[in-house]
Amino acid sequence: MKKPLLGLSMMPEADFVSAILPVLQNNSVDVLEWSFDTFYDAQEPEWLSGLLDFYSENNRLLGHGVYYSLFDARWTERQEDWIEKLKQECRHRNYNHMTEHFGFMNTENFHQGVPLPVPLHPKTLQIGKDRLKRLQDAVEIPVGLENLAFSFSVNDVKEQGEFLDKLIEDIDGFLILDLHNIYCQSCNFEISMREIISLYPLEKVKEIHLSGGSWQESAYGKKPVRRDTHDDGIPEEILNILPEVLSQCCHLEYTIIERLGHTLNTDSKKEVFFNDFIRVKEIIQASYPHTGNPSVWRKKNRECTEPVEDLLLYEEQTKLTKMLFDETHVQSVKNHDFYYFKPESWNEEMITTAQQIIRKWNPY
Repeated sequence: MKKPLLGLSMMPEADFVSAILPVLQNNSVDVLEWSFDTFYDAQEPEWLSGLLDFYSENNRLLGHGVYYSLFDARWTERQEDWIEKLKQECRHRNYNHMTEHFGFMNTENFHQGVPLPVPLHPKTLQIGKDRLKRLQDAVEIPVGLENLAFSFSVNDVKEQGEFLDKLIEDIDGFLILDLHNIYCQSCNFEISMREIISLYPLEKVKEIHLSGGSWQESAYGKKPVRRDTHDDGIPEEILNILPEVLSQCCHLEYTIIERLGHTLNTDSKKEVFFNDFIRVKEIIQASYPHTGNPSVWRKKNRECTEPVEDLLLYEEQTKLTKMLFDETHVQSVKNHDFYYFKPESWNEEMITTAQQIIRKWNPY
């Protein structure tokens, strides 16, 4: 069996480039993942374009979208524009595959938000499948989805694997299994990582994400909340379970380490990052040959139809986002009568966390 390639999520900051230079120079970075839509409205630095083009020309570049917003209940001009820019990007560079995040973002500053989960419901599934098919129609390469770190409730956590499995079925898609996202859910809802991972269709995992994060002080004087902030080393719990996960993902092709570029601004932080990279590389090598049996993918043709929309869901998404932005009292959020969302079962701590995240990225 073929060993999965080890790579990095590429960041444009000078600190990041300085930190990864040693592993770039010794050819240890097998593959780069690039969040192409973060530069849709900006000019790439020449050195960055050159590096991305080099990996593209050698069939070692992965595309990772952030801002498509899979579950927006209305199909808007913004999404049309995103798809058109994606087509241009794929004509410009050769990507091995393209991925996006589970969830929705319909805040004013959507390009600075965080995806929020939606419940597994026939209508939300229909909307997600429609948006995913439109993404697949735009490209001639496999399309996948990444699991979400943030959850409002234990139900969100437990149904996400099944939800993702159903979403990707029609396009023969795949999954990114982000282990730090799983770690966040494990810490915040006191479920073992092993139990959560068992709820995912691991045979459909083509890529694994590894990263670190931070702890946010509890608003209720309880245990801190784990956040997926990509600003620290990979937790030991993730590295310990990685060999087991590798052995279960029979179609794994890529393992990507993520770290925000501006968080590598000291020698000690760079050393932690470098040590994580070496440790992961050693784990992959020790796990060989139990991983990396590439799956065969063929694009499915489909007839173009009108975008699926649901105005009630759109109104509820907008209302929920506004309530979180306005820092509506947590109990008022829990008592609000939604049709699709079930806030009465939501964790109070996670509602407060969502409010803080949205206020951070949308301060006005």
